[in-house]
Amino acid sequence: MTVPTSPLIAVAADPAGSGGRLRPLAEDGSPAGPPEHAADLAAALAERELGQRQPPRWVWAATDELYPRLLDHLPARLARCHDLKLTEALLLAHDEQYGQPRTLGAAWARLHGLPVPADPSEGSADDQPVLFAADRQRLPPETDPLEAVVAVHAEQQRRIALVDHPERMRLLCAAESAGSLAAAEMGYDGLPWSAAVHDELLTGLLGPRPAGGVRPKLLAELARQVQEALGRPVNPDSPAQVLQAFAQAGVQLASTRSWVLREVNHPAAALLLRYKELSRIHTANGWAWREQWVRGGRFRPEYVVGGVVSGRWATRGGGALQIPRLLRSAVVADPGHRLVVADAGQLEPRVLAALSGDPGLVRAAAEGDLYAGMARTAFDGDRQRAKLGLLGAMYGQTSGEVGPLLNVLRRRFPDAMGLVESAARTGEQGGVVRSRLGRTSPGWEASEGENPSDARARGRFTRNFVIQASAADWALALLAALRRRLAGLDGAPRLVFFQHDEVVVHAPAETVPAVEQAVTQAAEEARGLVFGPTPVPFPLESHAVACYAEAK
Repeated sequence: MTVPTSPLIAVAADPAGSGGRLRPLAEDGSPAGPPEHAADLAAALAERELGQRQPPRWVWAATDELYPRLLDHLPARLARCHDLKLTEALLLAHDEQYGQPRTLGAAWARLHGLPVPADPSEGSADDQPVLFAADRQRLPPETDPLEAVVAVHAEQQRRIALVDHPERMRLLCAAESAGSLAAAEMGYDGLPWSAAVHDELLTGLLGPRPAGGVRPKLLAELARQVQEALGRPVNPDSPAQVLQAFAQAGVQLASTRSWVLREVNHPAAALLLRYKELSRIHTANGWAWREQWVRGGRFRPEYVVGGVVSGRWATRGGGALQIPRLLRSAVVADPGHRLVVADAGQLEPRVLAALSGDPGLVRAAAEGDLYAGMARTAFDGDRQRAKLGLLGAMYGQTSGEVGPLLNVLRRRFPDAMGLVESAARTGEQGGVVRSRLGRTSPGWEASEGENPSDARARGRFTRNFVIQASAADWALALLAALRRRLAGLDGAPRLVFFQHDEVVVHAPAETVPAVEQAVTQAAEEARGLVFGPTPVPFPLESHAVACYAEAK
């Protein structure tokens, strides 16, 4: 992906019907022509998308509110956009105004010194159901939505130009906006999902589907065995009852979390662990889940771009980012197709190497297995100790076995350790840190007499934020570059899944070599765009499989 220089066109949909209005913009965001009305907005966008040498960059209030409405009516996917809501969130965070409303209406109000309306949120007491996208934008009734789009976009261009690295922020906004297009398309296309295989897996794990909301047969049997092992009635779904039952059996538990139960030498603990695992599958990915989220042989989640402060995505239900390994056999390619599954190995350590430029870590990354390269030079060949130490450095773990390993890292990889420890000190003092492209961490108010553990927690967060958010920068650039390359291939291979450092493309079998090449090229493009001329490789390992489970 390159930062686009294509024509700019502002878009506002009519509050009802299929029409809308368009207005061409200059590169600085100022109007470059009069507004025009389109009775069929999708047709008007398609005409300009296909009829110009350089496809336009569509400027609109929010991709997730407009683009899904258009996908059924577009002959081809739109190449690029500028999402005002996502860009507003990035700029507000950069100005240390985290949590401020980011709708078009909020940005318009700030621009004109008016009271800022809160963002709509599902289920809030004062939020009425919305019928049209314009309602979600929270504009005053007398305000022209197209005029607001034009004005807010121009203001965002002005603000981007004022940041320390405007070219990086432009790239971040472009990548975030491209991600919004990909997210809508992945929800629309869906991940291939076999109901027959899913049924077979669930039946094997849980027993036949029960009626009336009761526990499946195998869960009920496990619940009975837990009660027998504890010698008293207990609901395994009730932490309070479980803690009380174990206490009466002479076992004091700090909680019923799985990691606690694994340390317990009591027959009920192993049974309860198995119960919790199967109950989680039944609740999160069982028959009721499939009825809600799988339609037409496709799992269709709703991705939330930038749903996590580090830039990682979230979902509005469906759990797309946590498909259990036990159920990945249900993700099956269509006949004549393959799933090209590509994931980036050791992504965050490579990001640390690229950000810090530490010569020793850069050399280790270049060897392929970064941990093995570190082990050869600093840990007497012990790869596990090298991995444990570096992960401890990135996530702020200092106790136990990790402490001595950190001392080795400070001696052998001083620039890398200096970067994460400087970020930690900034967080401890209440400051903010930024990703490579300018995504900003939340700030805190450091106060006198505060609990030292609170400051340390802030430090742990900021030391990893710099790395995780920069990894998200790279992943978004990868996604955008891959999406663009796939659009140029025959057979319409589709991006159908994205999870932090992994992408899945559903492709006709004959296009697999071209798709794998596109993946490799996109990873290399993302490396150069985000990190410049770094020697640190960011390899993506690809597997073309008929079933998702075969790639792991």
